[in-house]
Amino acid sequence: MSELELLTRLGTALAIGMLVGLERGWQERAVESGTGSKIAGIRTFGIVALLGAVTAMLSGERLLLLGFVFIGLALLLAVAHVLTVQADQDFGITTVLAALATYVLGAAALRGPPVVPAAAAVVMVTVLSLKPLLHRIEQHLEQRELRATLQLLLISVVALPVLPDQGFGPWQALNPYELWWMVVLIAGISYVGYFGIKLAGAARGLLATGLLGGLASSTAVTLNFARLARQRPDLVPQLAAGILVASATMFPRMLLVAGVIHPATAWLLAPPLTVMAGVLYAWGLITLRRAGTAEETTPQQLRNPFELRTALAFTLLLAAILLASKALQEWLGTPGLFLLAGFSGVTDVDAINISLARMGANAELLAATAAQAITLTAAVNTLVKGVIAAVIGGQALGRPLGVPVLLALAAGASASVLL
Repeated sequence: MSELELLTRLGTALAIGMLVGLERGWQERAVESGTGSKIAGIRTFGIVALLGAVTAMLSGERLLLLGFVFIGLALLLAVAHVLTVQADQDFGITTVLAALATYVLGAAALRGPPVVPAAAAVVMVTVLSLKPLLHRIEQHLEQRELRATLQLLLISVVALPVLPDQGFGPWQALNPYELWWMVVLIAGISYVGYFGIKLAGAARGLLATGLLGGLASSTAVTLNFARLARQRPDLVPQLAAGILVASATMFPRMLLVAGVIHPATAWLLAPPLTVMAGVLYAWGLITLRRAGTAEETTPQQLRNPFELRTALAFTLLLAAILLASKALQEWLGTPGLFLLAGFSGVTDVDAINISLARMGANAELLAATAAQAITLTAAVNTLVKGVIAAVIGGQALGRPLGVPVLLALAAGASASVLL
């Protein structure tokens, strides 16, 4: 290691310590300056990080010295903490743990790539600075909400990565990873919608969930909002507006995907998809404005933030549709393209959108034919979402969606015919 690199690493360690010390000193700014009642401040944390770096430099390949110094520092901080507790009865050990972590990060800055401990320090300081927010969340978090959070992490972080990402069954049509990803997606939208309503209120929470959920799956948003309409009939106007916004968001998403794969197809798709999106966006905002401010929703009124059973049922339906779509493609070939596009629109638009855009890009299909088939898929999917809302959410939810959905389809068809 050259002298310049060594100095750079020592400087990184010092910066890490001073960053952590700055945050700790800001948190304890109520303590009078110069009294010595604080365990550590910006200077002390800087020295702790440098101590870790210098100790790592002197220890070489032997980590025994690094461990002994760590133990000595821990004992020193423990004594200082005991004296502080006796003085002001503050039993928190966050600053002590932060100092020990700063020592380790300082040592890591010298022994390995300094960018890693620097990034870890930034994350640690961010977490430390979020103390008021995290405490409010902890105080207001209910047992069912904590359980829902753990369940969502279990099916996404633990279960999803271990599933095989390859096709199985007839025509290799069933991909366990993709199917379980749909379970995570639907359950995640339900989870986000629950907390969106709880934190932002009914109107803003539902609208934001519809907008963001539409970027992932407007069908999943419709499914969850329709279920919620059964629980909260008073939120039907806001739920209808959220479904319309989610459905409208699907069109620019499709246009973007097609444009990345085959710009010529996207150019032909732009008029019908833009017209349909404009109709649904406008009607959704008008619906929300007419509804006014909804009564705040409490956790007791929202039964469960994690609807795994609904997600599993929908994913089983998706698997059946995937098998049927693949069968149509195998049996009918190119003449069954439009039938396949319409059938695929019952559950999903992304798969057929990508497939048709690629066929156009590879000159296997005319761009105009691909655009017409994709438009058909989007139209069928929009119509199906209206049916899902009416069947699951009831007529109260279906009525405010019927007119805008039909109007959007008519406008899109007109745009397609004129061009």
